[in-house]
Amino acid sequence: MKSLNLTFICLLLSTFVFAGKEGVIQGKILDPQGAGVPFANVLLLAAQDSQLVKGEVSDEVGSYTIPSIHAGEYYIQVSYIGFETYNSQTFALSEGQEITFPTINLAEAANELTEVVVKATKPLIEVKPDKMVFNIEGSINAQGNDAMELLRKSPGVVVDNNDNILLQGKSGVKVYIDGKPSPLSSDDLAAMLKTMQSTEIEAIEIITNPSSKYDAEGNAGIINIKLKKDKNMGANANVDLGYSIGQFANYNGKVSANLRQKDFNLYGSYGYFEGKHYNYMNLYREQVGGVFDQRSNHQGTNTNHSFRLGGDYFLNKKNTIGFLVNGNLSDYQFNADSRMAISRIGSGTIDSFLIANSTNIGGRHNVNANLNYRFDGGNGNTLNIDADYGMYNNDGNELQPNYYYAGDESSVLTQRTYRNVTPTTIDIYTFKVDYEKPMLGGQFGAGIKMALVKTDNTFDVYNVYNGEDEILDKNRSNKFFYSENVNALYANYSKKWNKWNAQVGLRAEQTNSEGDLQAYKEVDDQNVKRHYIDLFPSGGLTYQLNDINSLQLTYSRRIQRPNYQDLNPFLGYLDELTYEKGNPFLKPQYAHNVQLTHTYKYRFNTSLSYSYTSDLITRITDTAGVAASFITWLNLAEQHNVSLTFSAPFQITKWWSSFSNLSGYYTKNIADYGDGKLVNLAATTFNIYAQETFTLPYDFRLEVSGWYNSPSLWGGTFRMDGMGSLDIGIQKKLLNNRANLKVSVSDVLKTNKWHGVSQFGALYMNINGGWDSRRLKVNFSYQLGNNQVKSRNRRTGLEDEQQRIGGEN
Repeated sequence: MKSLNLTFICLLLSTFVFAGKEGVIQGKILDPQGAGVPFANVLLLAAQDSQLVKGEVSDEVGSYTIPSIHAGEYYIQVSYIGFETYNSQTFALSEGQEITFPTINLAEAANELTEVVVKATKPLIEVKPDKMVFNIEGSINAQGNDAMELLRKSPGVVVDNNDNILLQGKSGVKVYIDGKPSPLSSDDLAAMLKTMQSTEIEAIEIITNPSSKYDAEGNAGIINIKLKKDKNMGANANVDLGYSIGQFANYNGKVSANLRQKDFNLYGSYGYFEGKHYNYMNLYREQVGGVFDQRSNHQGTNTNHSFRLGGDYFLNKKNTIGFLVNGNLSDYQFNADSRMAISRIGSGTIDSFLIANSTNIGGRHNVNANLNYRFDGGNGNTLNIDADYGMYNNDGNELQPNYYYAGDESSVLTQRTYRNVTPTTIDIYTFKVDYEKPMLGGQFGAGIKMALVKTDNTFDVYNVYNGEDEILDKNRSNKFFYSENVNALYANYSKKWNKWNAQVGLRAEQTNSEGDLQAYKEVDDQNVKRHYIDLFPSGGLTYQLNDINSLQLTYSRRIQRPNYQDLNPFLGYLDELTYEKGNPFLKPQYAHNVQLTHTYKYRFNTSLSYSYTSDLITRITDTAGVAASFITWLNLAEQHNVSLTFSAPFQITKWWSSFSNLSGYYTKNIADYGDGKLVNLAATTFNIYAQETFTLPYDFRLEVSGWYNSPSLWGGTFRMDGMGSLDIGIQKKLLNNRANLKVSVSDVLKTNKWHGVSQFGALYMNINGGWDSRRLKVNFSYQLGNNQVKSRNRRTGLEDEQQRIGGEN
């Protein structure tokens, strides 16, 4: 494969050949109800002999574009399952001409589809000019995974040992769920993604340079997790069952249904997950002459209920109103067993042990509601209005005994027991309007968005005496209230002419925030207010070199605001010598991103990008007194990042398809916190993802996939070793292709574990850990009813706020 990838790279570098002026054809495809037809085959055929000139596929709203066409006479053919094949009249295209083709209205097929067997497979990876799409349904090894595991497998995406998500070597990724930005912090987002099963997910979209239409939040880009939607006419249902086992077993099931009639569409789903999880973490540190060698194991159970109910009412061909309610109700219980050996550097003798075996019980419950109105006047005239409300309740109750034993463990020296009760409530309100229309030969878009977030965090610490008497510790307990209002206005304009395609946009965001700490004990920094206005320009320029080569240059300025919980100066304990606290003075980080992309044959992408980030938000581990250490969030002065990415889907033979993605990064972190605490680290790293799919006799498919992250930087000061995983799976279609059975094994070589070292001031740390990553997974799905129902693909206005909710570890 290495030689194959090298051949592709050489081929890409040798194909910059210029051609004459070429034309463009664009248009839209509608069904009999006036809704756009997604993924229809659009063929451009020569009028003289009906030879295929070029083929495209319509997007999710039924629009298509056929670029780079020489002058001549042609006709268009459109086909889609369940509809009559459409053939246009012959038309002439002059040199450099741009044609907006009349809207194509497909007619339903008259023949019985029950007699037709259609076998179609979505490509694993779709490389598009503005994003890369990882189709989960096209992967065998993706089945049985949760959403967090799927992100680890996604090209160019890295998930670190603390479940933080990086894109092209950069932190500050904004995660969207079905086009809605998640408000969850990294901890709660990870917890939610770990309960979201692959059976619920259709695709993962990776957008490195979003336009001004998107919120400016997320300096590294956007990852959009698209949930499955039924695409069938009439009524249908789908049942998914999953089982996996490693050290412990997990179970999941989901049922979804869809009903579409002429005037309305109603859809819903319910999913359930139950299972156990395990991970371990070892923290060795040296500070102020002492050695603290900690070993901890975490084992717990999770149950999760997910639901989704939505409907659309088609007022007429141009106007649609809809609603959507969805949620996740997750409850957990886990035990963290920690054992720390305490000694002096060079003594060779253990002075004492700290044993902290804690019990954690809690729940994470969120419900979102959306009302939507959409007007589609045709020919690019659209108006979309969304009103959203999101409610998030997190409850945590932790009992943490701390026992100090003598070095020979013969006696208890002292003991302290605490109980932490930490409920959090977050309410999010958003309203947004998006409008688009043709203008001056191009497409103009504008919109507004208003978002209000209110968080209520309680952190009550109780001292526990004699195992039953609990007294509130007012020195360590408090309440933290945070409110944030962001008002945004944007405009965007794009135009195509000859071989050029340009897009320019500007987004303005006004932010008003207030953090109010109400402690029983008077402390500094009880109230922090901020008011600021930012401008976020973005733009892109694409040039079509010839039929098979194009260049694209993009730029965007982005922001990453602190997660709500990271501003809260609460103390969260692993044991009483190891804890984490927030920072109310965290500032937003800003990034300038530039990317140059070369596309070959509309499939192979090579991208070179550079980003400069100021006030980078990162985790820093520091000392507290002689024995304790803590993790907090600080702003690094700056980070420089250069990346080079190559993606290559390739059909080697009729029975063997391949995809490879190779990303290389150079990252440099710079900061000076005083007292000799300097950060000046640089690293050159790479990430590779590859998948090989083999079509076998008797309708079997075999898939081998793997990823590897080379040594890298993490948390501002850590140098991390490489890590990776190899997965193998097989798939078989059953029961007249209505059923699908997939069996796979993840992390076959057991290499999915992490290790790193850090030297920050007087603190030296050596850390490592892992989890229950080698698992046997079985997934079975069965489809009932008509398999061609289409439900409207919608975004809502709540997505960008959902990623920043704070939570427990």
